[in-house]
Formats: sequence, C-alpha cells, structure tokens
Amino acid sequence: MRVMALDIGQARVGIAISDPERRVATPLGVLPADEVIGCAPSFRRLLEDWEPELFVCGVPYTLAGEEGPQAQSVKQVAGRIASRAAVPCEFIDERLSSREAKRNLRKNGLTEREMRGRIDMIAASMFLQAWLDAQRSRPED
Repeated sequence: MRVMALDIGQARVGIAISDPERRVATPLGVLPADEVIGCAPSFRRLLEDWEPELFVCGVPYTLAGEEGPQAQSVKQVAGRIASRAAVPCEFIDERLSSREAKRNLRKNGLTEREMRGRIDMIAASMFLQAWLDAQRSRPED
C-alpha cells in the first residue's frame, strides 16, 4: 500500500510518496494548491499513477506542541482533497519540516531561487518518512 504525503500551503502543495512496502518516502513534486484542491487532471494523474491508499497531511503545530493558527484551515482543505480523491486522510505534525528541508537544500548548494519549488516536496517527504518510521515502530495489535 502506498501512502501519499501532502504539504498543503496557500499557493502550493508539496507531494511525496512511499514505496509499496511503506519503508521509504520519496519527493514527487509540487503542484499549485488550486489544482490539488480541485482534483485537476495534473493531480488526478498522480493519483492514477501511484494509487495511494492513504494521504498523510502535515498540520502546522507551534513550538509548544499545539495546533498552530493555520491548522484548522489545513485540515479543512485536506478533508476536501480526501473527499474528492476518495482517499482517507491522516494528519501529522509538520513542525519545522520546511525549515529542515530548506537547510538540507542549502547544504546541497541550492540558491533561494532554486529552492523555491522544492522545499514543499522535500518537507512532505520528511514528514512522510517520520510517519512511516513511526508506523513500523508501533507494536502489532
């Protein structure tokens, strides 16, 4: 079963996907938020190609561990995407994922301009990997 991560922003959505064994997260790309929310052909194509059985969506938490001011908005948008795509959705704390993604890209020598379209998909792959790792470390029921 593949899992698709969505890093939902106001302008863009970063997308990452797991392998079928749910061990490794890989960045897929970034699409305009309107295309993902509206389930436009570009997003539907990703869904058809990768056939995710679950969305993992990042929710912005504060450093104190509480849902940030944008959390409700992200949850509502994620719910609309999940409903239109007929794929269930779970949420994960995405706190600092964009900052860490930017740090990694900068470490690899990318400029601010080169990073612009990549940060969101790298952040999505980072919180998806954290989710996958947490799933594997959970005891079997």
